[in-house]
Amino acid sequence: MIRSIDLGALRDRVRLFGEYDRNLSAIEERLRVRVRTEEDCLVLSGEEHDVERAEHAVARMLEAAVGGTQITPHDVALAAEDSEGGKDARSVAPTLARGQRGREIRARTAGQRTFVEAMEGSTLTIATGPAGTGKTFLSVVMAIRALKEHEVARVILSRPAIEAGESLGFLPGDLREKVDPYMRPLYDALGELLEQSATARFMERGTIEVAPLAYMRGRTLSEAFVILDEAQNATPEQLKMFLTRLGSGSKMVVVGDVTQIDLVGTRSGLVDAVKRLAAIEDVSIIELNENDIVRHPLVTRIVRAYADVL
Repeated sequence: MIRSIDLGALRDRVRLFGEYDRNLSAIEERLRVRVRTEEDCLVLSGEEHDVERAEHAVARMLEAAVGGTQITPHDVALAAEDSEGGKDARSVAPTLARGQRGREIRARTAGQRTFVEAMEGSTLTIATGPAGTGKTFLSVVMAIRALKEHEVARVILSRPAIEAGESLGFLPGDLREKVDPYMRPLYDALGELLEQSATARFMERGTIEVAPLAYMRGRTLSEAFVILDEAQNATPEQLKMFLTRLGSGSKMVVVGDVTQIDLVGTRSGLVDAVKRLAAIEDVSIIELNENDIVRHPLVTRIVRAYADVL
């Protein structure tokens, strides 16, 4: 079977084809069709079922590319996954933000897209998953986007400040010097989205706050996008305290990796919360897995190796 897709509306073919036509190669591999170009058309050939799936998927990607989106092999993989079982491919994941170097930031896997949609639609989102699945980064992206679009008045980023059996009292320096190393992944995520001067300005004004979990006690967090990172290292009591800080006009996102619990002699509050809150309305529980890892491909293999042993 052969189908042609008109490319006449696409001014910049690199947006759809990718550098060195890598997206076309991904289409052939993931959608099991042969691809060639003829003048202003993209020609798909292969088995009828495969060509029909590919045509729907490519049409969605073409629509996004015409609108200015740079299509990536991850988008091809998403489109292929969406169309499994005869389902029509959904639209290409929208651009959530642009990084400091102009890179489009979007959900890159089906799990990530579900996570983003949950953060958009729920007041409280709890996400678990292994390292490299974008839990922290996407949370911060959504928080900064909400801040820029005036959906919230401030962003609060928090983490448990004691991990791997370490105690702040035995670390050198003043409180800021003791705490900052634990907060570094949050600062790194901010650095991908904002210039250093902008981050410093927001923090001076209190518009962005990065603080240990213990600092949340006794507060009411209103009109804020609140993130708790590394939540697997919060006790049930600490996590209850954090969740009950939620004020009017706020969103909360709690993320962690239940395979990397550093607590000794107590349960993880994250594991406890997933069980307790799963059936509550306006709470989304998202479980990312190794298929959602977007770091170096070796990370996926490392996660699988440890999963087989532990």
